[in-house]
Amino acid sequence: MAGDKVPSVWMRPGRQGREQPALNRAQIVAAALDLLDAQGVDALSMRKLGARLQAGATSLYTHVATKSELIELVVDEVYGEVEAPRTGDPDGWRAAVARCAASMRATILRHPWIVSVLGEAGVAYLGPNMSRLSEAMLAVFEEAGLSLEAADQAVNTVVAYVVGISASEAAWLATLARSGRSEREWAERLWPSAEHAVRDHPRLRALYAARRGRDPRGDRDGAFATGLDCVLQGLTARLAGQEANRV
Repeated sequence: MAGDKVPSVWMRPGRQGREQPALNRAQIVAAALDLLDAQGVDALSMRKLGARLQAGATSLYTHVATKSELIELVVDEVYGEVEAPRTGDPDGWRAAVARCAASMRATILRHPWIVSVLGEAGVAYLGPNMSRLSEAMLAVFEEAGLSLEAADQAVNTVVAYVVGISASEAAWLATLARSGRSEREWAERLWPSAEHAVRDHPRLRALYAARRGRDPRGDRDGAFATGLDCVLQGLTARLAGQEANRV
């Protein structure tokens, strides 16, 4: 039944008919990505995109049926920027996954709008770039010694950590961009209010005092690395437990 079909650009055949030489899907996706990076999700519309491409909305619909399909295509394009981990060294899986996670975080922070559509664009995981990335991550964990099912859980855990922490960072950086201030300027402006708010909480007061004057970006990078290391240590312990059960 037609109503049972998955509503995804990846699950329908391409439109038949003569291609328009002045416009193709790759151009549409590139222009949409530029628009999203510059103005965010709320600014994206087929009309505005058509104006940017100097083409009517009807021309766009020849290649992309809906705005939702367009989001799917652009999200998968962004996933193509993430460095996929490489197999071939079972003992180097942690370093490979760490590089991939750092690349994913950097990609999200380059395109902070993406965190607001990941839940909506769940079927974007059917796209070719996401499929290649998932396959590569599964291969690394499987090569390290996890079963395919456990490898899938490991991938989901790493991705959930990266997306979760990067979403908070993206929101913070968006606030900074709107303010016109640097991260250090904003932090210095915020400190007096923050210290006043925690005056009756000694642990928070001590933490804030220790962090005042430090480089905020360095703190963010350090927090990401520390959290990721905790995730990978947990996966290492799981691998060690599986190995012990085999003996």
